[in-house]
Amino acid sequence: MSTVSTSLPLARELREICGAQHVVEDPAELGRLQVLGVVPAVMVEPATAQEVAAILHFAGERGLNIVPAGGFTQQQTGAVPPAIDVLLSTSRLTAIEHYDPGDLTVGVGAGWTVAQLAAKVAADGLLFACDPPLPERATIGGVLAAGINGPLRHGYGGLRDYCIGVRFVTGDGRKGKGGGQVVKNVAGYDLMKLLIGSWGTLAVITGASFKLFPAPRQTRTFIACFSTAAEALESRRRILRSPLDPACLELISPVAHKLLIPASPAGAGWSICVRAAGSDAVLARYRVELGSAIAHEMDGANESVFWQKVANFAPLASAQTNSLLISFAVTPQDVQPLLAILEEIAGKGFTLATVGRVGIGILLAALWPAAGHQPIASDFVTALSTLRSRLSKDSSMRILHCPAEARNAIAPLQTPTHLDSMRAIKRTLDPKDILNRGRFDF
Repeated sequence: MSTVSTSLPLARELREICGAQHVVEDPAELGRLQVLGVVPAVMVEPATAQEVAAILHFAGERGLNIVPAGGFTQQQTGAVPPAIDVLLSTSRLTAIEHYDPGDLTVGVGAGWTVAQLAAKVAADGLLFACDPPLPERATIGGVLAAGINGPLRHGYGGLRDYCIGVRFVTGDGRKGKGGGQVVKNVAGYDLMKLLIGSWGTLAVITGASFKLFPAPRQTRTFIACFSTAAEALESRRRILRSPLDPACLELISPVAHKLLIPASPAGAGWSICVRAAGSDAVLARYRVELGSAIAHEMDGANESVFWQKVANFAPLASAQTNSLLISFAVTPQDVQPLLAILEEIAGKGFTLATVGRVGIGILLAALWPAAGHQPIASDFVTALSTLRSRLSKDSSMRILHCPAEARNAIAPLQTPTHLDSMRAIKRTLDPKDILNRGRFDF
């Protein structure tokens, strides 16, 4: 569908649904909202689930391609779509649907940012345990759709563990919900887990409910430094076997250190970073267990800033020229073999930076051209093919960012298992294929 020929009548129809002030047609502004280099024909900002349903019903009748968007922190994943007819922003879905501090539950619209929700519950001594990159921009709907988690995943689990309800609109304009407002819900189809990580291909998430946690009274971070990854992972093994129960347990490579903290010493090695919570006696036990490897301790504002830098690894790595960013989920014992494979690939002309929740087998790895090396699309395809062929059967990988010229070349490598089942679900929830058409292989 031609952007030039359809943008004016399309905008007119959308203005009738959401109001003229909530439809963006200006080419200059739309140019700043592009996804994977594609400029949308129009952007619309619905304020209610009913308006979202009306937009999707209208789009289905006309065969439009709809791309849902939150805070634009995870818009560079997938193949390049042929066109984006409507960019559907969730920024106005900001109702607070319920909040019960005593019951440790909250429900908000998908347009709330993570930082806003964290500040809201912190005032009551509670913790929203999602710590994604760029929390001041990342929205609730966006982190759910992208399945994004941060360092707190080690101690509190991922979004799938504490999301207790989700509200959504399917591709054919039907409003639905899964779960509820309380921690215990009646058994049935787990639509929450189906939509988390679906990248807006099945439905538009309009709101969600979460279990909250009591905020720790005090925390402290211990950074232990090692000359090799093997030594750092041996320290991880000792921590996991000890009585300690850290909120965060993170591995940071030397290159990642320089990326996160440019003022780091040039010879900074591998680090195990432990965020501990508890009484003075508990924190003292951490010092004993970590021993002489501790190079630095921090608390208060410095600690918060440090962990936000760690959470921001993905956008920092993606900003490197011609970078490839991959998320791995492996068994904890497979972290070291995975690092060996990545270092072997990096030896063929790439720079490697890694961070990860290595206590639970989650690793983020970034590869970008080493000085003097100019890789082509086939180099990235070769690297990814090597990883896929050598990962254990219990492992998985997800491409979060890749060079623009390599996106379509690596798209076949992102084809998931159980594709027939996924296509059946897609046909059920988005029968006319209007949501993110062309970005993912359905």
